[in-house]
Amino acid sequence: MILYPAIDIRGGQAVRLLRGDYERETAYDADPVDAARRWAGEGAEFLHVVDLDGAKAGEPRNLEAVERIAAAVECPIQVGGGLRDLASVEAVLAAGAERVVIGTAALRDPELLAAALERHGERVVVSVDARGGEVSLSGWTESTGRDVAEIVAELSAAGVARFLCTEIDVDGTMEGPALDELGRIAESTEARVIASGGVGTLADLEALARLTASNVEGAIVGRALYERKFSLAEGIAALT
Repeated sequence: MILYPAIDIRGGQAVRLLRGDYERETAYDADPVDAARRWAGEGAEFLHVVDLDGAKAGEPRNLEAVERIAAAVECPIQVGGGLRDLASVEAVLAAGAERVVIGTAALRDPELLAAALERHGERVVVSVDARGGEVSLSGWTESTGRDVAEIVAELSAAGVARFLCTEIDVDGTMEGPALDELGRIAESTEARVIASGGVGTLADLEALARLTASNVEGAIVGRALYERKFSLAEGIAALT
């Protein structure tokens, strides 16, 4: 399994939010490139970058930072936040991202998703965020009322090869991942699944590694790394 250090960008800084709340933010690096270099230098295989300003605005707002991160590290990066049209997807890939992460638009705009998949295939990751088993949209402010596993199964049938699944209620809390829910989602698809939310200890990563679903291919970790609850090398070892 791959450990993806998270670099969330807001106002030009690398930050973390608690449960996606923009009013509950902790800033860690004045320049997100510093965070990228640190994680790459410590052995990161892949970086997960989120344009929080873009997510709120509905269009990319930190392309310059994405370009600088991509140029500064040798490991690939995946980037999400505000990708609501094909031009935005193309702009992020042109900035140096290996993968794009599409969230709200993947469910609201099937034509966009189809076009992105046709052009870029497995470079497209669909982010499915849930609270209480139901998918949320628009920066976690709107519930669809639909079951997350059901939606993942439908999107898999549409050709999505990789999902990023976040349990909103544990995101940024370091209180442990939602293992049962993640397992249920993974069982609903043959696509690969990246877990996000709640990791706070090495035991949490070891528990993810023990999941019986073989298609869970990695975990995104943010706050626990920034606050040095464990080193990146220790986290990578816990997932292997």
